[in-house]
Amino acid sequence: MTTEGFRVLDEKSLIEYIKSTPSLASKLGNELDNLKIKEVGDGNLNFVYIVTSPTDSVVIKQAIPYVRCIGESWPMTKERSYFEATALKRQHGLCPKHVPEVYHFDRTMSVIGMRYIEPPHIILRKGLIAGVEYPLLAEHISEFMANSLFYTSLLYLTTTQHKSAVAEFCANVELCRLTEQVVFSDPYKVAEFNRWTTPYLDSDAEAVRNDNVLKLEVAQLKSKFCEQTQALIHGDLHTGSVMVTHESTQVIDPEFAFYGPMGFDIGAFIGNLFLAYFSQDGHAGQENDRKAYKAWIIDTVADTWNLFYKKFTSLWDTHKNGPGEAYLHEIYNDVELWELVKQKYMIDLFHDSLGYAAAKMIRRIVGVAHVEDFESITDLGKRAECERRALDFAKNLMKKRRSFNTIADVISTAQ
Repeated sequence: MTTEGFRVLDEKSLIEYIKSTPSLASKLGNELDNLKIKEVGDGNLNFVYIVTSPTDSVVIKQAIPYVRCIGESWPMTKERSYFEATALKRQHGLCPKHVPEVYHFDRTMSVIGMRYIEPPHIILRKGLIAGVEYPLLAEHISEFMANSLFYTSLLYLTTTQHKSAVAEFCANVELCRLTEQVVFSDPYKVAEFNRWTTPYLDSDAEAVRNDNVLKLEVAQLKSKFCEQTQALIHGDLHTGSVMVTHESTQVIDPEFAFYGPMGFDIGAFIGNLFLAYFSQDGHAGQENDRKAYKAWIIDTVADTWNLFYKKFTSLWDTHKNGPGEAYLHEIYNDVELWELVKQKYMIDLFHDSLGYAAAKMIRRIVGVAHVEDFESITDLGKRAECERRALDFAKNLMKKRRSFNTIADVISTAQ
């Protein structure tokens, strides 16, 4: 497929591309005669290659003009690579310890060249399935979310700066529409690509489609997702978009990035931790009942929100006299009023995050794209039991999210 100078790269043509691209060739030490190339994409949307020379490695990611896992029958703009590259650069600037550096971007070819996140880093979701504890995960991911969300919001930016950034990312409309469809619409109606663990969850999927209270709640969440330009969000911050070791956490794949509600990122991550939690019984065996690991996941959920709250409000306090125009210091300089402002802002953000966590969980059980946490449970009956518990928790969470005041309140309904 070729459009306007674009062509899909394979391993052979990728080598020629690298040889003709100085920024990539130099990163590989200009030792290009014996390059090793491995395709490592998850197969959903893009091609992702690890390119290794005798002296260094880079990752090359190419967006193609359709949904890879479906085929050319589902077109998808390759312009998403522009927004991914732009978001990566900005988020790396705000949180360089937890976002890989971009070395090269070619808009015509939709190619990004970036840092290779070396072994022993693995995708977080795979570590959660294997039962690996990551002691710094909550500390790191909360730092990423606090920095990337605060510094791109009106709490820090002027309205002029904010509107300019919003306008740029507004053009990432196709990826936003994909989220609107698969997260907020398809699970609540009969849709072509919906699936679930049948026949075990047939009645559960039907119950979602017939739950009018749930539909009212998800409509509010969709409306806010479409209308609220709160901050530059990653847009797809699940456990498959994070690479980890015991000492390092790296956030990748922000091709869904746009200016939207902060709670969508926070909720996506927390919701996927809850999916991992509910899947653990399906991975338990005689030698390991996974109870201790489930406790660690729950602690990580609590720590993620609590540390985010602490870091985010600390940034806000530090910059309360700064350029941000949401709450002008000359109006909100009363100490009691300032605390009320923060309290109201953060409880609203908390409830948003819970709603989006629930929506992300529901769509992974009765929608189009599922998660390996459950899919790797080979016993379908056991898988369905785990999924049903997750689904019931998520439905309750979405409907009653405004009644929760602390993350501990939420956790108590999951255990």
